[in-house]
Amino acid sequence: MSFAHSQKGLSMLSWIMVLALVAFLASTAFKMLPHYFDYMSMDKIIQSVETDTAAEVRSVGEFYTHVSKGMQVNGIQDVNLKEVLKVEIQENEFRAHLKYEKREPLIRNLDLVANFDKHYRLRMP
Repeated sequence: MSFAHSQKGLSMLSWIMVLALVAFLASTAFKMLPHYFDYMSMDKIIQSVETDTAAEVRSVGEFYTHVSKGMQVNGIQDVNLKEVLKVEIQENEFRAHLKYEKREPLIRNLDLVANFDKHYRLRMP
């Protein structure tokens, strides 16, 4: 029974491996989370076209202006709005398609890729 009593936790090598794994996961999260936060902000900005009565967005140009102002307020600078957002008017509603991807280098030639793709159908105010 003294054998089981002498084992009291992880060895030094095990602790180093656990810390390396935690550091890798934290590094990955810190690289990717800002892109997800930007996407969630873009999603809220686009959906606010339908709910924001003060904006009164009635044309495609006003739609882009509204989203562009929201991006400035939220500090989203690394997304080219004209390339990632396509908007058209059909049957008295906006049909928007937000599609883009972000890449972050991980290790040498390995990248982390976040692919965002969402369709919107928003009623005109």
